[in-house]
Formats: sequence, structure tokens, C-alpha cells
Amino acid sequence: MKRLPIPDDVTGDEIDKDVRQELMSLPKGLAEEVARNLVMVANLLDEDPEQAYAYSRIALRLASRVAAVREAAGFAAYATGKYTEALAEFRAARRMTGSVELWPVMADCERGMGRPERALAMAGEPEVAKLDKAGQVEMRLVAAGARKDMGQADAAVVTLQGPELASNSIQPWTARLRYAYADALLAVDREGEAREWFAKALEADQGGMTDASDRLAELDGVEFTDAMGDEDTAEVTETPATVEVVADEAGTADEEPADSEDAAVEDVQDDKGSDDKGSDDKGSDDKS
Repeated sequence: MKRLPIPDDVTGDEIDKDVRQELMSLPKGLAEEVARNLVMVANLLDEDPEQAYAYSRIALRLASRVAAVREAAGFAAYATGKYTEALAEFRAARRMTGSVELWPVMADCERGMGRPERALAMAGEPEVAKLDKAGQVEMRLVAAGARKDMGQADAAVVTLQGPELASNSIQPWTARLRYAYADALLAVDREGEAREWFAKALEADQGGMTDASDRLAELDGVEFTDAMGDEDTAEVTETPATVEVVADEAGTADEEPADSEDAAVEDVQDDKGSDDKGSDDKGSDDKS
């Protein structure tokens, strides 16, 4: 099996203690190798999802019967738009653990595969009641995205309404929920309210996970234009309608799935070839 290079300072000890516990079922040397590949998946998932996917495939070939490996492979496939494959891995991980934690992302995979009606049906299943608050908010974001996919823009607005949206408390999911609500309002031409909620999203977005500031600028008539030029400084000009910022332009595998549990393959026999639609919200209404 071909291996990918892993920096010497990646030891495998960086993984979560629960994942480390799962890997204890493997021989020591194999467990260390799998752990190092999983660390690479986590490190690269946001900045280079294709490379993260490549490391996940190695981990999967080494330890396909470890739930944490199946989950990591699922998220890597999800990040690269391989929704059929991602759903298969998530289903396998869920069978191994019995946990409902992956339910929202599984529903979002259905959206990505062009089946929003299935995602919406999953939002009404008993599993949702077993999710923690963050999971329930995530499920609501997916359901709203499914409504939008189905052309039900007004219903998407209603789907996002609830005590979590009304709360002044800032939680890890607050910025994304407010952003999704603002976006839904804009889709039904409620621009004034949308601006208010984009501002609220920006207020809660301390980690910069959304582009709420850009959306606010668009609504306020601020236009950012990159242009080729010889000057090294930005030129700012004002017009009656907009403020235009002109700056120099800065320079700027998929392999066959590994042999894994037969049950995971059977789950997706009728799903092959459906990876042609991205999720609006990535992870729910972001990609929010």
C-alpha cells in the first residue's frame, strides 16, 4: 500500500482520547500509523480537503473496522463533495457506535446528492430528539437548506425560527444560525430584516466562520474590485452610490473506495452516481 509522507512532528498523540481508545483494539504499530494519518486528515480538512481525503483513504485501508476511521473518512469525502461515499461511511460509523451524532450531516449528504426531500424526512425522525442542542440546531439548518432546495423559501425562514435564534446567548452555532436566517430573509426580499440579522451574525462570529461582513457591505452598497495595476497601494474612490476599493491583484484521487464492511456498500447501491450537487450551507447554510 502506498503511504503519504507525514511530518516527523506528527506523532499521533494529538488525536482525541476517545479515538485513541478505539485504536487500542489494533496492534501498537498499526494503531500509531492510523493515528498519524487521522491527525493529517484533521490538519488538512479545511485548507486542503483533497489531500485530507487521500490520508483518510490510507487510514481506511489500514483500519476499516474502527468507527473513528469511518467517521474521518466520511468527513473527508463530505468536504470534497463525494456525498454518496460520505453517507456510506457515516452510516457505517453509526452502525458501529449506535450514536445519532452524525444524523444532521447524513441528512446534508442527502441534500448534496440532490434528494432534499429525504433530508427533510430525516429532520422529522425520532433521532433528532436524541441530539444535543448543537445537533438540533445543525439539523434545523439542514432542514432549512432542504426547503430552499425545494423552492420553499418562505418555509425555510419559518424552519429557522425558534428559541435558539431568539436567544441573546452566544453559542458556537449562533453565528451560523443567524447568518442562515439572514440569507433566508434575503431570499424572500425582506432586505431590511436580512441586514439586521447579518449584523447580528457578524456580532456573534468571533472566529470568522461566515462572510457576514461581506454580505453587509453588499447590502450597504460597498463594492470591492480587484484590478491589475502597477501601484502597490490601494486606491479608494467614492461615488454617489458606492465606495469602490481598487487594489492590486495579489498573485494567487478520487480512488475507488477501500474494501470495507459489506453492509456499508449495500447501503449505497442505489446512490451511486448522485454526487452532482453541493450543499448550500456546508455543514449546512454556510459550507456556512
